[in-house]
Amino acid sequence: MTDERLTQDQLTQLVAEVDQLARRHEAEIDRQQVQQILQELNLPPELLDEALIQLRRRQALAVQQKRNRWIGIGVGVAIVGAIAASTVFIVNRQRAIAAMSASGSCITSNPQTCEPISDFNRQEIVYRVTLQDAPVGQKLSLQCDWINPNGQIVHQNRYQTSKIDREVWSTYCRHSLGSTATLGDWQVRMRLGDRALDQSSFTVK
Repeated sequence: MTDERLTQDQLTQLVAEVDQLARRHEAEIDRQQVQQILQELNLPPELLDEALIQLRRRQALAVQQKRNRWIGIGVGVAIVGAIAASTVFIVNRQRAIAAMSASGSCITSNPQTCEPISDFNRQEIVYRVTLQDAPVGQKLSLQCDWINPNGQIVHQNRYQTSKIDREVWSTYCRHSLGSTATLGDWQVRMRLGDRALDQSSFTVK
């Protein structure tokens, strides 16, 4: 054995380890002692091996059950975390959409601008709406209702926007009146679900 010097801290740890091993050896009972104890209790010593196997199985099962409990707790925490994150995302999305409003709209023939037109007779009409505080990073499912002078919805546009990239954001829908369009005052309304975002009117002559 080589001459290995120990620090005071290492010596203290070594003494504690030796003491623990000594206590463990004192607590252990060898096979012969176990058989003697069984005989004193009028129990068959030949069942010792089978009893040891059953004991080890139960100990292994207890360890596995404890491991499974920890795994179950971990999975449960992960599920709760995912639900909480989803809930926060949904709530934030609903708040962002609730804060959105229409800051302006126009009836035109050009989807890129709000150049006014005076003659709405038998042509394609574009309804352009500018949204304020639009939810950046999200897409919206919008609907436009085209209402004739009799109050009937004669056409609907249902579409999903592209991903919104700025808070002030414009979108539009269109409708071709055709030769059978009813003359008079029309209305067009943009909706997000059951919520009306904007409504405009125009006259077909």
